[in-house]
Amino acid sequence: MLKVGLTGGIGAGKSEVSRLLVEHGAVLIDADRIAREVVAPGTPGLAAVVEAFGEDVLAEDGSLDRPGLGSIVFADPDKLAVLNSIVHPLVGARSRELESAAAQDAVVVHDVPLLAENALAPLYDLVIVVDTSPETQLDRLLTLRGMTEQDARARMAAQATREKRLEIADVVIDNDVPLEELRHRVRDVWADLVRRVRADRGADEAVSPEAPREPQE
Repeated sequence: MLKVGLTGGIGAGKSEVSRLLVEHGAVLIDADRIAREVVAPGTPGLAAVVEAFGEDVLAEDGSLDRPGLGSIVFADPDKLAVLNSIVHPLVGARSRELESAAAQDAVVVHDVPLLAENALAPLYDLVIVVDTSPETQLDRLLTLRGMTEQDARARMAAQATREKRLEIADVVIDNDVPLEELRHRVRDVWADLVRRVRADRGADEAVSPEAPREPQE
């Protein structure tokens, strides 16, 4: 198994890269998706969030008002740290469960937005960073996600700097390019990941002890 950490700043196109890797055969463990699951209605995670931030963070149907909570925590580092202390352990536990269920020869891609911020690089065999310019990030947040410029800049500022992410990268995918070019780049990265898995399997087989032989009569 090859454990890959995939990260990138908000608006960098990390989700598109993860989708393309899945098309090639990767097993995806999406931290954002799991983060939603662990604070779904009726979960201990949601109860803990409400205890910390009050019932105003709930929508009318009893689910978490994620945009409302986001506007609170991304403007206040202390409140963001409180939220992370609740959600991250739950996400980590669920991620480990999903990883243990993957095949031994799988390429398991952990899509982790805050990989650099939480110093998680040592958990993975390889870290891929999807990189783009801050100007491109901002434009995508405004035009594709409909954020206000204030919210977009606050979310970008709450994340690691571009330089910090690149420091932990084993592989960098530049996504300041059209989608078709991104497809080609992801295809090349996938081919490299497959080679790594095969090389690791070959090494394991080379050092495996031979099965004991029956004594000769």
